[in-house]
Amino acid sequence: MSLPEVVFGFGAHSGIDEGPDLLRMAEQADRDGLDLFSLSDHPYIGRRLDAYASIGFVLGRTRRLSGFANVTNLPTRPAPMLARTVTSLSALSGGRVVLGMGAGGLWDRISDMGVPRLSPSDAVDAFEEAIVLVKSLSGGGPPVTFQGHHYRVERIEPAPVAAPPVWTGSVGRKSLAATGRVADGWLPGHAADWLSERYRESRPVIDEAAAAVGRDPREIRTVFNFPGRITDRPLPATRDGDGRWIGGSAGQWAEELTGAVLEHGASGFMLFSPDHGSPDLVTLGRWAQEIAPAVREALAKESR
Repeated sequence: MSLPEVVFGFGAHSGIDEGPDLLRMAEQADRDGLDLFSLSDHPYIGRRLDAYASIGFVLGRTRRLSGFANVTNLPTRPAPMLARTVTSLSALSGGRVVLGMGAGGLWDRISDMGVPRLSPSDAVDAFEEAIVLVKSLSGGGPPVTFQGHHYRVERIEPAPVAAPPVWTGSVGRKSLAATGRVADGWLPGHAADWLSERYRESRPVIDEAAAAVGRDPREIRTVFNFPGRITDRPLPATRDGDGRWIGGSAGQWAEELTGAVLEHGASGFMLFSPDHGSPDLVTLGRWAQEIAPAVREALAKESR
């Protein structure tokens, strides 16, 4: 039985005064064998660390942990420069970068930074162009000329570094379809999981768009932002009355996540605390040392 590679990560601190906490968490996660950390990207909030400066700093302090912005605020980071940023980080870190991409959500704040406001439809068009352009400006080859509606470059030399995987935070049907056509992964919004209505309605849009351009939908991984508590004892119920995951013991987590991979095609999980903030160090340690290994062991048995 062929199973996808499953990755485990966490959402990290991003406040200016939380820099030491970010480093402690990343260094512990690196030692404990986690795969990823993510930072939010809200450059209009002065009390937040810049996502890409922070990712680069953390990658320099770790050895195997990959980093990404969950998700990049594309309107404030033009695609040609974003391509240079992520290929440089990839070259310096040995490929430990994922490019999380978003079309831009908080347009009132984005426009406060002097960025021209786009309609929702135009923002998604720019988002799809940006993914294509970032990939074109990676991996070497002849100079690139790109004449899109939102991006234009003339004979720009690509970086001789492969493009990192591109995961999107798509929500609407148009952006979901763009994910199917040009991206490599999807992070369902609003902490939707595999049992949610949002997932059931959204994933087929990605799959149909991928198939329409000759792609195998299975190549587009689904990585879930997954909040919840890790308890010392099993809970009577691991989901609330609305069906949303609330947590449970390490064994309950492992059973749930293994089922998500085997039955619903999940291929990654990013842990957040129940208030969608960063987990504490104890919780992060249990995630890395108890839950992730148990899921990996269960999946290894299934694949034999």
